[in-house]
Amino acid sequence: MSENKSAEHNKLSVTFLWLAVAFCVCLVSSNLFVPRLWRVGSLPLQLSGAVIIFPISYIINDCLTEVYGFRKARLVIWIGFVLSAFIALAGHIITKLPAPLYDESVPVADSFNMLFGLVPRTTVSSLIAFICGSQFNAWVMSKMKIATKGRGFGWRAIVSSLGGELADSVIFYPLAFAGSLPVKGILGIILTQVTVKTLYEIIILPLTRLIVKKLKAHEGIDTYDYNISYNPFKIRDI
Repeated sequence: MSENKSAEHNKLSVTFLWLAVAFCVCLVSSNLFVPRLWRVGSLPLQLSGAVIIFPISYIINDCLTEVYGFRKARLVIWIGFVLSAFIALAGHIITKLPAPLYDESVPVADSFNMLFGLVPRTTVSSLIAFICGSQFNAWVMSKMKIATKGRGFGWRAIVSSLGGELADSVIFYPLAFAGSLPVKGILGIILTQVTVKTLYEIIILPLTRLIVKKLKAHEGIDTYDYNISYNPFKIRDI
């Protein structure tokens, strides 16, 4: 069923709202997990803790774009952006509060401040990278669906996510870790992150395909983005 054939398509269903909330939770939590780096086995490579959660946001992005279209995916992306910015600002303000009354609480406060003191930098870097990566992912997914007449969801999901994740990582890691990691380390983590996230997408693809199939049947829609604006800032256009 094509987009714009019915005013019903402009409504936001309960299912859509659940997906939007899940997307935002994955994004916000990922920003908190970014500072926790971990080594990959015995290899001279490391990953961010965010790699456990963040790829799910791209999978949800693919589902949103495939079923509801680019415009609704764009709205969710910007909602996630605003919520992440709020958490970063709130965390920064809390780290500036006076020290606790009792000495026993000082180590906890210091640990909190150390963690959330990194959040503003990682979140600013993440937000810039996230907007570019997520918008690119949704754009590629939307364009490829039209070009293929809706066929080949699996490889469209992989290609769009690969492009989005590459754009995200190339922007994010130099901004977030410049000065704290050597250039070689940053390049290594970019390569590792993109590879792991892509493998993540491939492994979970059967589930993603099933979810998309169920969503289309449940919602009664299969959106094709004919004659729409891909302007990333037209968030009122849903």
